Amino acid sequence: MANSDQQTIEELQSRYQVLHEKKIATQTNLTNAQSELQKLKKEALEKYGTDDLEELRSKLEELTAENERKRRDYQTLLEGIETDLAIVEADSERTLGDGEAGE
Repeated sequence: MANSDQQTIEELQSRYQVLHEKKIATQTNLTNAQSELQKLKKEALEKYGTDDLEELRSKLEELTAENERKRRDYQTLLEGIETDLAIVEADSERTLGDGEAGE
């Protein structure tokens, strides 16, 4: 609305009411967001010993690196087991094959 347009008192009151309702909704959203933030900070403090965002990011990087190391070690272990199993199977087939040839 242009400032040069004169409005009736009812129009001004209506505009005020709309703004007032927006203010209340915004304050409610802010209160809810602050409450949720406090809850999450408390949870982070209990779970990770800090609620500092940079420290949490650093801990996440550490945990991610540790998980990747464990995954890599697990994969290496499974590959070793598969290799050993293949050797045992090959030896078993050779032994069975030799036994049949001698009969």
